[in-house]
Amino acid sequence: MPGSLYAVSDLHVSYAENRRIADTLRPESPDDWLIVAGDVGEIAADIEATLATLRERWSTVIWAPGNHELWSHRNDPLTLRGEHRYRHLVERCRSIDVLTPEDEYAVWPGPDGPVVIAPLLVLYDYSFRAPGTTSKEESLKVAYDSGVVCTDEMLLHPDPYPDRESWCHARVVETERRLSAVDPALPTVLVSHWPLVRQPTDVLYFPQFAQWCGTERTADWHIRFRAAAAVYGHLHIPRTTHYDGVRFEEVSLGYPREWGRRSAPPALPRRILPEAAA
Repeated sequence: MPGSLYAVSDLHVSYAENRRIADTLRPESPDDWLIVAGDVGEIAADIEATLATLRERWSTVIWAPGNHELWSHRNDPLTLRGEHRYRHLVERCRSIDVLTPEDEYAVWPGPDGPVVIAPLLVLYDYSFRAPGTTSKEESLKVAYDSGVVCTDEMLLHPDPYPDRESWCHARVVETERRLSAVDPALPTVLVSHWPLVRQPTDVLYFPQFAQWCGTERTADWHIRFRAAAAVYGHLHIPRTTHYDGVRFEEVSLGYPREWGRRSAPPALPRRILPEAAA
């Protein structure tokens, strides 16, 4: 009997409280798989150590990077930027047997048949613009005028691309190519740190933050690529929603100042498949 497929994101292990929670993540069965949908941390050594520990416990671990992994943080001895930093993290993941968006997509042997698990890196391109704006420049101005600006503007470098949207568009083209090559008879689980559709950002307290949350270019991927579920994080609003009949799972832990206001931290990791009975 195959195990279950679980997911978590936004562990942010630079916080001691979060690191303790990350250390509690354990499978129910030795055959369980774990998806980690980005933002393990900012420091390369912390990212690798956390993923290595999870891999020791879980049958398979699949990682899709978030924005924090791609930051060039002043406290990180690793000084690589942009694509070069990402490729370094991919190689470190391979050294500890953790799957990445650059590897062949794994096929989870579910009880109802195989499912392709596709970790993605597609970033964002400012197309989720602030309300009432029609250009990236206008949207960014609204954010800066209000003081709600993603730290990516300072720490997420797009090298060697001229800007983040160029990196995003290159990733979209390559990822579409790979997803289109998946056996059309198989369903998928699409794993992206950023939501594939804009709707999840509609509940943001600061709507101008949505411009750092995805791209309109992926808006139909959950339909085109036969998603049984779409897994994401980034928003720190853990919940289950449905768009076009497809289940979207936001599986983040988030910052202690956020989950600490609740009666308890989110119940993580979240089981993705088999889907729990309603």
